[in-house]
Amino acid sequence: MGIFRKPALALATALALAVPAWSAGAADTIRIAFIDPLSGPFATTGESGLRSFQYAVEELVNKKGGVLGGRQFEFVPMDNKISPKESLIQLKRAISEGIQFIAQGNSSGVANALTDAINKHNRRNPEARVLFLNYSAVDPALTNDKCNFWHFRFDANADIKMDALTDVIAKDQSIKKIYIIGQDYSFGKAVAAAAVRFIGEKRPDIEIVGNELHPIGKVKDFTPYATKIKASGADAIITGNWGADMVGLGKSIIDAGVDSPIYTYYAAYDGITATFADKGVGVIRLVHEGQYNPPSEAYETYNKGFKQAYPDKDQNQPRIVNVIQMLAKAIDKAGSTDPVAVARSLEGMEMMSMQGSKLYMRPSDHQMIQDIHISVQSRDDIKVDADNSGFGMVTESTVAMAGADSPTTCQMDRPEG
Repeated sequence: MGIFRKPALALATALALAVPAWSAGAADTIRIAFIDPLSGPFATTGESGLRSFQYAVEELVNKKGGVLGGRQFEFVPMDNKISPKESLIQLKRAISEGIQFIAQGNSSGVANALTDAINKHNRRNPEARVLFLNYSAVDPALTNDKCNFWHFRFDANADIKMDALTDVIAKDQSIKKIYIIGQDYSFGKAVAAAAVRFIGEKRPDIEIVGNELHPIGKVKDFTPYATKIKASGADAIITGNWGADMVGLGKSIIDAGVDSPIYTYYAAYDGITATFADKGVGVIRLVHEGQYNPPSEAYETYNKGFKQAYPDKDQNQPRIVNVIQMLAKAIDKAGSTDPVAVARSLEGMEMMSMQGSKLYMRPSDHQMIQDIHISVQSRDDIKVDADNSGFGMVTESTVAMAGADSPTTCQMDRPEG
C-alpha cells in the first residue's frame, strides 16, 4: 500500500551516520520499531496494525517465555504520518536507539523509501544492521527489481493477489465490463497494471470501461468517481483502495446505487465493513491471506482474546501473527538477534499458520508464499465479524500456495560469511 517516491539526500546521508549507542538495558528486551501512520487520514489503519502487533507480541512470545531463554519482545510505535520523509526520520531514530527490527506495512511508497535506506545503511554500517519486516506493502517491485537481503514480505504481492482475483472473475460469464479505480501511487498503479494484464490473458472479451487513479488520502468526496462508475455500465469494479480512501469510495458507490460486485484488496474492517453493511452482502469480495470464516479453532480462540483486550478493534491481519511467530522462531534458530543470522534463519522457513495452512518464505526474493482466499461479505455463518457489525468475510474459494511458481527478477546480494 506512499505518496513520495524519493527520500531526501540529506536524510539518507544522516541515516547512514545513525549508528546506535548500545546499552546494557537495551540488551534485555528485543525491540521492534513500528513505523506506520498513527495520525492523519490513515491513523485508523495504523492503530489497527499496532494493536494487532502488541497483542501478538504479548500472547505469542512474552507470555510463553520469550526467546533465547527468556528475552522479551518490546514493540515501539513510531508515527510516520504516512510520509516517506517522516518514515526516514523515524528509521534514523530507531537505529540510533539500537533497534534491529523494523515493521511497516501501510503504503508501498513508504516501503520503497525504507528498503532503499535500510539497504544503504546496512552496507555502510555492518556493525549496526537492521531487518525490514514488511507486513502489508505489496508493490511487486519490492521483491523484484528492488529486492534486497534485508527485506522480508509477509503478505502476498499485488500480482499474486490479482492473479487469484481474476481467476474468479474469469469464471463469471456475466461480467462483460470492468471499471478499475485506485490510489495514485506505486501500489495503485501496480494493481491497475496487473488487472489489465491478467484480464487480457484470461478473459480478453471483457471490456475495461474505466481505468482511473485518484490522489491518495486527499479526496473528501468520491461522488464524482462513483457517478462515472455507474454511468460506465460496469458489471464489476476492481480497487486496491485501503483505509479512509476505501471507506470514502465504498460509501459513494453505495449512495450512487451501484450494485455491481466490487473486487477488492482491503475492503474489510477499519470501518469499511460497517459502512457497506447490508449493501455489501454478496457484493464485496476480498482477496486476502488467512481465512476468517470459517475460522480454525485456534484462530477463533485467539480472536476472542483479542476482542476482550481491545473491544473496539479487530484482529484483521493474520499475517501480523505470522510475522511475530516466524521472527521468534528465526531468532531462536539463529541463537542471537544478529540481523544476518536471523535473516538466514527466515530464508526458506516453513511453518503452519494459526489458520492451519502452510507458510513458506521463498529464499530467492523473500516473498511469503501462502494460501490466498477470495471471500464475500455476509451476515451468515460469521464467527469472526468486522467492526462489531455482525457482518464478516466468508471464504468462497482458495488458491493453495498462491504464487509458488510466480517469476521474480530479484538478484539479491547476500553478505559474506
